[in-house]
Amino acid sequence: MENMNAWNDPDNDPGHIAGHDEPVIAMERHFDGREVRCFRDRPPHVLALLDDAVRDHSDREAVVTAAGRLTYAELGERVDAAAGGFQRHGIGPGDRVAILLQNRWEFAVALLAAIRIGAIAVPINIREQTDELAYVLNDCGAVALVHEDDLAPRLPSPERVPSLRRRFVVGGDTTREISFQRLISATPTATQSHVPDPEDTAILLYTSGTTGHPKGAMLTHLNIVHSVLHYQICFALGPDDRSMLVVPASHVTGVVAILLTMIRSGGCTLMMEAFNAEVFMEIAARERMTHTVMVPAMYNLCLMRTDFDAFDLSAWRIGAYGGAPMPEATIATLAEKLPNLGLSNAYGATETTSPTTIMPPGLGGARGDSVGLVVPCGEIRVVDDEGRDVASGETGEILIKGPMVVPGYWNNLTATAENFIDGYWKSGDLGAVDTEGFVRVFDRKKDLINRGGYKIYSAEVENVLSYHPSVLEAAAVPTPDPVLGERVHCFVLASDDFNDVEALKRHCAERMADYKVPDNFTFFEGPLPRNANGKLMKRLLVERLREETR
Repeated sequence: MENMNAWNDPDNDPGHIAGHDEPVIAMERHFDGREVRCFRDRPPHVLALLDDAVRDHSDREAVVTAAGRLTYAELGERVDAAAGGFQRHGIGPGDRVAILLQNRWEFAVALLAAIRIGAIAVPINIREQTDELAYVLNDCGAVALVHEDDLAPRLPSPERVPSLRRRFVVGGDTTREISFQRLISATPTATQSHVPDPEDTAILLYTSGTTGHPKGAMLTHLNIVHSVLHYQICFALGPDDRSMLVVPASHVTGVVAILLTMIRSGGCTLMMEAFNAEVFMEIAARERMTHTVMVPAMYNLCLMRTDFDAFDLSAWRIGAYGGAPMPEATIATLAEKLPNLGLSNAYGATETTSPTTIMPPGLGGARGDSVGLVVPCGEIRVVDDEGRDVASGETGEILIKGPMVVPGYWNNLTATAENFIDGYWKSGDLGAVDTEGFVRVFDRKKDLINRGGYKIYSAEVENVLSYHPSVLEAAAVPTPDPVLGERVHCFVLASDDFNDVEALKRHCAERMADYKVPDNFTFFEGPLPRNANGKLMKRLLVERLREETR
């Protein structure tokens, strides 16, 4: 089915968003002819987000870290200084500047400075290893790298990355020839202005491939501007909002959903280098946090591992989450403890510049089965294996279209042709859209388990297991069976030395059809394997299971 956009008025007028008096959406053509909904009144490019914030909110806090606080005026000055420094080192429009930094103010400065001079920022997760770093740096042809001092031993040697001409170090020995601090502290030079086209690539983000090499998604100015406007409008964000950044800034959620969205809103980004439940709660209370985006496990850790009631979180009004379902018990507990908190599920990907759907705050409890409504400028089709639209409520692959969908992958025409069709990105996710426009996502197409002809969504099994009080993480994978074809095997990270297989089977049998109940379990002593962007690597679990059964 092709959805109506339920953030709009019931008459489905594509030029009007509920709650706004004037039409704000118009159809435009972008990216070689895609006809997409666009906000009529919008910043022309990413640089305008910062320029507007510096002009309108100069004295307000922009970024708060353990190292200190920056107002928008100070942030703007450091961005301009870094931009001038980049230019002095021969970096210019179209060049790729890789950023290998933790959640710190230097990340924001390096990112915006690269964009200021027309270069393309390439954020990389600090968990990547040497070979992975070499691949990304070579694939994008990076000419410069801004990196943490303590990550220097992990960097590929110069001969492995011949395009890389400059390396700027953050932290550590400040006497190094090119330290980032010295770069922005040097005598200011006039920055040559660059006015980007909306369809120019601003940020290159490498998707976390579970097989093969990652692909570089080209996030354009048009993509990013629309995504931050979607977040700002749907969450009613403004200058008084303060958002905690605990996911990696190098991930699309961190850089778009929080950092750039806060800049657009004139709000403040509170940066944590790594998530710790107790530290998170302390900062949230002290800084009067109003908004964040986290994975459900982080909410659970806050409830389980801290004296939750000892912290004043009365300012927290938006709790967004994605990547996994939020257990009903967690939703109920948060509703009891924080009645002013609106939980909001969101669904998106790097290729959609973060949000495709957002649950209107306050409906998370009533519609826990859904990831929300399609964002105002977005469109979704649900199709069968032949590419035909299915009826409302029926399951099919989710295709996504809109000004936030990237034009394709960097230097990879084959992957672009395979994954983008008629302006839509093929998500690879199975889902459905009901008559009210609420979207449900069931599973990855490739993660469907076929047990004797019965199709089992691994995500459904994992969701049911997540409701067990002793289960912290779960992953369902297929295991070969000579009679049924495949059976269900679950890997579980449990609390308190729990390892009762029969109890888990009973728990599942009470909540799902008998053919969906896992046949076997493996208990993990540590977190389940995830890649640098936090995605569960089921391929490794399948390989482990194959080795164990040989």
